[in-house]
This record gives sequence, C-alpha cells and structure tokens, in this order.
Amino acid sequence: MKAVITGDVIDSRKSENFDWVDSLKSVLSFYGTAPGDWEIFRGDSFQLMLDAEKAMLAAFHIKAVMRSVASLDVRMGIGIGTVKYQAVKITESNGEAFVLSGGCFESLKKQTLGVKSTDASLNKSLNIMLGLALLTVDGWSATIGRVVSARIEHPEKNQQELAVFLQRSQSSISDALKRGGWDEIMLFEEYYREQISCL
Repeated sequence: MKAVITGDVIDSRKSENFDWVDSLKSVLSFYGTAPGDWEIFRGDSFQLMLDAEKAMLAAFHIKAVMRSVASLDVRMGIGIGTVKYQAVKITESNGEAFVLSGGCFESLKKQTLGVKSTDASLNKSLNIMLGLALLTVDGWSATIGRVVSARIEHPEKNQQELAVFLQRSQSSISDALKRGGWDEIMLFEEYYREQISCL
C-alpha cells in the first residue's frame, strides 16, 4: 500500500526568505529521491510518494521543517491506495493513491492536513483525530519545529544527545517537545500506522 502526499506552501509568495525551498527539498529527500519519489512544481507545490505507514510521520516532519525555517506552513492531502503506473517523474505517475491524494488536497478547507483512503469510516475517525492534533501542530513555533524535526530525523538520540546536537539545554528540548504535544501526536501516529496496516 502506497501513500501520495500532495501539498503546497501557504503564503509562500509573502515570504522574503526563500531558504524554505532547500529545506523542503531536504525533508522530501529524507523519504525518497527526485523526481521518481518526489517533485516540487509550480514553485511552491509538491508531491511525495512513500510507503503508506510512513506518511503521517512524514507529513508532521514536513510541517516541523517548514515551521522551523521561515515560520511557514503547508497544506497537505494524504491519499492511501494502489499505484497503477510509476513513471520516471512522480507528476506523471498515476493510480488510486494519486487520485485520492488530489481529491483530499482539493477538499481541504480550514484544516491544513487531511487523509483519504478507500475506507470511509477510517477516513472519518482519522480526520477527526487529525483535526485535534492540528490544534497544536499548526501553532508550532520555529523552536518547536526545529526540535520536532531533529527528533524525527534522529530517533536514536535521547533528549540529552538532542540537546548537544541542537546546542541547547536539555530542559529547553524537553519543554519544546511538551509544548509541541510530541507524546500525544506520536500516539496518534502509532494508531494511524496500526489502522493503515489493516487496509
């Protein structure tokens, strides 16, 4: 089962700082190679294809990185399904996951992240939980974004090691993870993976 994330950077044109382009490329590269697994197009839109189980963590990772660079946010629709045709460029590939991702992205209104599979009842429960998680995630500061992205990229590091890595105190790492709702969001991410593995 594959997931396709279709997204765009919110208000990217208002940002005077374009460092976010390199940061977006860097976080997408964490999950695959361009242009087969991911691509940035139309300046501030992107697509990423990856294993369905990893999609929710990847979405939170992308949000954390964008918050940390220029306090920007992203809108993303996650589609979960099959991939019928895989082209050299992801933007030319197609299948169920692509259709669901595009539909999910287009249907986003106030919520900045949504998920759509072929299971309507699962979609409903995941999106309700996601809406609650986003009350915290959408408010991440640049500091929380940096700590959360480092935590995702270096799961083997404990808080003390993260503090050394980020040149911060351990208490500031602990505080950022707490304010960012890390433990609760990871519980949701674990639930998401359990449900997706049953599809």
